[in-house]
Amino acid sequence: MDQAELSTEQVLQRDIPWETYMTTKLISATDLQLLRRYDKKTESARAQLLDEDGRAYVQLFVTILRDIFKEETVEYVLALIYEMLSANPARARLFHDQSLAHEDTYEPFLRLLSKGNWFIQEKNYRPKASVIANGEASGSKKHITTIDDLLSGLVGWLCAQLRQPSHPTRGAPVAISCLSTLLKEPVVRSLFVQADGVKLLVPLISPASTQQSIQLLYETCLCIWLMSYYEPTIEYLATSRTMLRLTEVVKSSTKEKMVDLGLPHIIHSLKTQAWSDEDLLDALNQLEEGLKDKIRKLSSFGKYKQEVLLGHLDWNPMHKEANFWRENVTSFEENDLQILRVLLTILDTSSDPRSLAVACYDLSQFIQYHAAGRVIVTDLKAKERVMKLMAHENAEVTKNALLCIQRLLLGAKYASFLQV
Repeated sequence: MDQAELSTEQVLQRDIPWETYMTTKLISATDLQLLRRYDKKTESARAQLLDEDGRAYVQLFVTILRDIFKEETVEYVLALIYEMLSANPARARLFHDQSLAHEDTYEPFLRLLSKGNWFIQEKNYRPKASVIANGEASGSKKHITTIDDLLSGLVGWLCAQLRQPSHPTRGAPVAISCLSTLLKEPVVRSLFVQADGVKLLVPLISPASTQQSIQLLYETCLCIWLMSYYEPTIEYLATSRTMLRLTEVVKSSTKEKMVDLGLPHIIHSLKTQAWSDEDLLDALNQLEEGLKDKIRKLSSFGKYKQEVLLGHLDWNPMHKEANFWRENVTSFEENDLQILRVLLTILDTSSDPRSLAVACYDLSQFIQYHAAGRVIVTDLKAKERVMKLMAHENAEVTKNALLCIQRLLLGAKYASFLQV
């Protein structure tokens, strides 16, 4: 199996020959005893062992990573550490315990980042990030230097993943996810700037559609927001393509997505910095105003969308408001024409005359205001459904069904001459 596709669960199903390692003196008899108590045990049993003797287990895991180079065993121990920290991130403090002051605790993690095996790299960076995030200052010069080396090595690896990912689909998302946590630390921001990492974030700011790409965009925006608190990056963020790309995201995003991405907060944060360049302030002001306007427009479409999805339509002002249709007609294209398809479902299933009439009218409005409205509605087989309603017993339904058919046949050029 490709190592990049291995899961933690698959790795932990392996049987590691610990007795052989003791025979060859790669681990001690005490180490073997600890492993026999811990390996293949239930989560609650392992948690109790870590609570009772966590320092010994951390020292054991570090020893194995330092002295044993067999890939399957390295993967196994990294999976154990990953599982241990996932269950309780506070256990990362065990790596800073004074009893390990004489150990070069971080060297194995730094070395393993250069491995070509993606599973090892991925499961290696996560413990490092947890260790850094849960670290405590120490009076030991050696300890502080080692932490600096650990940070520098990790930031360098993260930047390398953004430049040339080790894994084609997971390299960049993993790096951004880690940075969105680590950049909360001022020292990491400084190292990231020194590694010329800020410019690597900009290409990742682009409109997103899938859940995975939305998550990547969210975490990238979070990184930019965190970096906006570090003065050396402010001018770069404002003068590079960052503002332009944020504008593109604003134009293509729903209101909820923009709020979830934290775009209003990011732009506000950039504006509150001390600026000497009036052009930069003007650009930020324009972006902020554009964002507010976009959210305002999408708020009205959000109300319309909610009404349609509930399946009960009424003559609310937005249905006949020309500005609503001019500003929001392209929003009907979202999610593979979802709202248009729901309107057609209402025509097929609703027994409420008011809902049928409004649905017919909204289809006619879409035909009038969308450049390709006539073609889109025709492709969705709307004509047949609407024509059936022209014989409906309710006069309001037949009136709006007729209007829809007329606009469908005449097209947008003449549709505006037809009034209800």
